[in-house]
Amino acid sequence: MSKTAALILAAGKGTRMKSDRIKVLHEVAGQPMVCWPLNAAREAGAEELVVVVGHQAEQVRERLNDEAGLRIALQAEQLGTGHAVACGLPALSGNSTTVLILCGDTPLLTGATLQRLADAHDASKVAVTVLTARLADPFGYGRIVRDSTGKVQRIVEQKDATPEEAAISEVNSGIYCMELDFLRAHIDNLGSDNAQNEYYLTDLVAIAVAEQRGCVAVIADDAQEIMGVNDRVQLSQAGRLLRERINIRLMQGGVTLIDPERTYIDAGVVIGTDTEIWPGCVLRGKTVIGKGCLLESNVQVCDCTLGDHVHLKSGSVLAEAVLQHEVAVGPMAHLRPGTVLHDQVKIGNFVETKKAVLGAGSKASHLTYLGDAEIGQEVNVGCGTITCNYDGVNKHKTVIGDNVFVGSDVQLVAPVTVGRGALIAAGTTVTQDVPPDSLAISRTPQVNKEGWCLRKKPC
Repeated sequence: MSKTAALILAAGKGTRMKSDRIKVLHEVAGQPMVCWPLNAAREAGAEELVVVVGHQAEQVRERLNDEAGLRIALQAEQLGTGHAVACGLPALSGNSTTVLILCGDTPLLTGATLQRLADAHDASKVAVTVLTARLADPFGYGRIVRDSTGKVQRIVEQKDATPEEAAISEVNSGIYCMELDFLRAHIDNLGSDNAQNEYYLTDLVAIAVAEQRGCVAVIADDAQEIMGVNDRVQLSQAGRLLRERINIRLMQGGVTLIDPERTYIDAGVVIGTDTEIWPGCVLRGKTVIGKGCLLESNVQVCDCTLGDHVHLKSGSVLAEAVLQHEVAVGPMAHLRPGTVLHDQVKIGNFVETKKAVLGAGSKASHLTYLGDAEIGQEVNVGCGTITCNYDGVNKHKTVIGDNVFVGSDVQLVAPVTVGRGALIAAGTTVTQDVPPDSLAISRTPQVNKEGWCLRKKPC
């Protein structure tokens, strides 16, 4: 699809969402709604990309800031789709000959369908090609009006339709492929004599027909692709359908999902073959999971990198952590941002880590907090151990060398360093550095008072 641009219309507020946030920034399967048609345009080969913004323009601009090759156009006042396109056209260069016009609230649209639309447009040599669908209940959509030979004549909006026109089942998706010269020549000539007093892009169809430049319709194979999201119900429906696509793609690629309908995976997540995922798991953001991993039920992972053969046990929560190969975590563990676990590390139940690096073979099996810590290889951290990393003003670091044994119920008051091969006795509060191969013990002497319980018993 050479020399093709794409205009994505994303200026509307979306009042039916009943939200302080503009509609197109609501997330669907891990991406803002507007990113889905944007990505579809890229997949179809669009070389220029322009998003027309209006409400909360700065927020949209900021969210799309990292999108390569994207330009933003402003529609300061929302006066209809024709006006939105008029605002976006100046942002296009003179290199494109055709333009795809897309809606920012159609996350189910695919690149394959857009490619089919563009190919049909190229083959037909007309000025306008429109993507349509046949719906059992077409209420709310513009209708495609054809003549007796089946040629498209015009598009009529729901509020302007006669009863006969309202009975038509073929509807307008709001998605077009147009010749750019035709669009530039006529976009400023649109009128607003309609029920909405807006400038309808659909009027260009009748103009193209009147000038004998023609319009053809491409009927979508899957009518769900044209579904616009206008409220929270439709947002949920679109999310379910997109997650279904994601899960099918993953399973076809060698990932086992025990119950796909209860597994929630964002679009940006990458998962290796032979990984098995149990129900209730939520995988978000830029998470990458290696081969042969096992994620038990109700695990949550966000923006993490997992190596091969990692085992995440039930109820564990991970965010912005890096796990190398053959790591075991949980159940009910919490890995916070900055956690790095090297090969064969074991993090057990009710262990929390934050900015903690654990060397290969180290383990903290249960009921432990490790924050702002650098821990060497083959270290055993006993039950109930905590790094006391915060003094009320600043965070401080704990460093533990290789082959250290930390007994149960130990407090490491940072900043503190424990040398290689040392042993920290159970119940010790470490406030000073421990030399290598040393025993550190700090306990209140035990006192036994014989017979004390007997004297306290009631007579």
